[in-house]
Amino acid sequence: MVKRLLVGRALRSAQAHEQLLPKRIALPVFASDALSSVAYAPQEILITLAAAGLAAYHFTPWLAAAVVVILLTVVASYRQNVRAYTSGGGDFEVATTNLGSNAGLTVASALMVDYVLTVAVSVSSGIENIGAAIPFLAEHKVGAALAVVVLLTVVNLRGIRESGVAFAIPTYAFMISVFAMMIWGGLRLAFGADLRAPTADYQVVGQSSGLAGFALVFLLLRAFSSGCAALTGVEAISNGVPAFKKPKGKNAANTLLALGVLAATMFAGITALAYITGTKLADPSQGSRLVDPSGRTVDHPDPVIAQVAHTVFSNFTPAFYVIAAMTALILMLAANTAFNGFPVLGSVLAQNRYLPRQLHTRGDRLAFSNGIVILAAMAGVLIYVFQAETTRLVQLYIVGVFVSFTISQVGMVRHWNRLLRAETDPKKRAQMMRSRGINTFGAMLTGLVLVVVLVTKFTHGAWIACAAMAVLFMMMRGVRRHYDKVATELAVPEDSHVDESMMPARNHAIVLLSKIHKPSLRALSYAKATRPSTLEAVTVSVDPEEARQLQQEWENRGIPVPLKILDSPYREITRPVLEYVKKLRRKSPRDVVTVFIPEYVVGHWWEHLLHNQSALRLKGRLLFQPGVMVTSVPWQLESSDRLKGRQESFAPGSVRRPYAEARKDDHVKT
Repeated sequence: MVKRLLVGRALRSAQAHEQLLPKRIALPVFASDALSSVAYAPQEILITLAAAGLAAYHFTPWLAAAVVVILLTVVASYRQNVRAYTSGGGDFEVATTNLGSNAGLTVASALMVDYVLTVAVSVSSGIENIGAAIPFLAEHKVGAALAVVVLLTVVNLRGIRESGVAFAIPTYAFMISVFAMMIWGGLRLAFGADLRAPTADYQVVGQSSGLAGFALVFLLLRAFSSGCAALTGVEAISNGVPAFKKPKGKNAANTLLALGVLAATMFAGITALAYITGTKLADPSQGSRLVDPSGRTVDHPDPVIAQVAHTVFSNFTPAFYVIAAMTALILMLAANTAFNGFPVLGSVLAQNRYLPRQLHTRGDRLAFSNGIVILAAMAGVLIYVFQAETTRLVQLYIVGVFVSFTISQVGMVRHWNRLLRAETDPKKRAQMMRSRGINTFGAMLTGLVLVVVLVTKFTHGAWIACAAMAVLFMMMRGVRRHYDKVATELAVPEDSHVDESMMPARNHAIVLLSKIHKPSLRALSYAKATRPSTLEAVTVSVDPEEARQLQQEWENRGIPVPLKILDSPYREITRPVLEYVKKLRRKSPRDVVTVFIPEYVVGHWWEHLLHNQSALRLKGRLLFQPGVMVTSVPWQLESSDRLKGRQESFAPGSVRRPYAEARKDDHVKT
């Protein structure tokens, strides 16, 4: 009942086509991460530059321009990817097909780490932005961030299409509000307004002020790598191509183009307004601090976009709250990109036997529920460990993105080289060569950025992401080795058939019981119905008096099945049964021993603690014995009716007569 209320009614497999997305819905579903990152990417540039003092701020426009060039290059490159590979494997499929399994797993591990960080960074940044307007949330940001992750998990468990519709309005509202802010700010500047940010008169005190030469270049490269956070999420569309309506490749490419134009324009606009209005930021953990005109250190200045909105809409305060709300909302919903990309990638990896097969199974809402829950759990751990600090989390970010970018583009170059060797049509060859040129340029540029990111961020936290990628890589290789080993062990040669010589010579049936009651008699009846070679009942003598009474009752009832009583001087149950079964196997190794165990089916959790414990222990040990089959014979107690969704009423004194008791007597007939 609770599950249906939260997740919704189950969907049939035939309704999968109803979950396909048109471009107008696919854009907010898969691009919200890339669009929302423009809210914190400019901030990371300013915070990094602050370490060199206020003088370094004049490099901001050049760094922003470099980020825009990288962004547009990556978008152009991925437009080739989504046209060529539409199965949803994305970078993993491109790398595996063209560069081998190790390259594919490297990409997959990088993307999985990055998706987890996307959720953690986006949600933390969203809480940070809304905290500028609602201080209470800023004071309890960890709890608020975890609550948002739970909410996103529930929404995504309802299915891709429903989550897309739910997130489309906030995403478009964010885009409209940012463009309105940019246009209004541009108009005010054009008409001579003096726009000054709340921190314009503050001083930035950097611990590394006066940097020059190599040290300054290194700092600029680190600021550039921080600004490249604006590229996160671009690859998500390549993993989500199967969710698009047909023609899938074309629609995905067009959505990527729209994403690139929108993200580049918004990033450039916000950075330009921040630079023009004199917005300043600092972070003590990054080697800088912000000092107000009175000489006091400002510990938690408002985020960049909040300061810009406050400045631009200084003559219309409600607009500032709209921007703050929309930014916080889109940042939190940006995690939805990861909630769509991670489960699909996990499904592809599971299908290729690199992850447990459960990740390939769709839930009853046709979403990959297991992947969604795993992503939420790992992101929640990161948020808790890093206390929802965006700046600390961003240091782990970006590495995985550019690893996948670079390897994927190299793979695409090899893809076009392979096709060009077989293509003779001049028109198609020219098109392929153009695509190869785009991917070649993209591989070189993203490879260069990857080196910059690794060098400048490794000691600031990127090593954690690299270590996580290595662990995931080894884990997936181990999973694949296990599945391959099991497949080899279970494989049947093509020319093989049922070999009569491999069939067991005889089947010895043993029914375990502790007393004579309806469950034990049902088990005896069922065992006899299987027509075994021999049949006997077995009990363990823990109390000699109880064993004697059981033997006497057995004879009085005239049950035509031998009763074997096993001695247990140490009052154990499991060991005597195991020894007896092993003894039967040693006498005739080609025989099979089938052990029938009667079990109660109960309706309350606490009843499990009162029943079936001996049966569970026995089954757990017997399953490791070769040539031994274990069969559970259930007996439904009345409490189990509540779980079957039915209520049965009986007249006073009536007796429940299950199917195995549709006999005149309660004992086994000969």
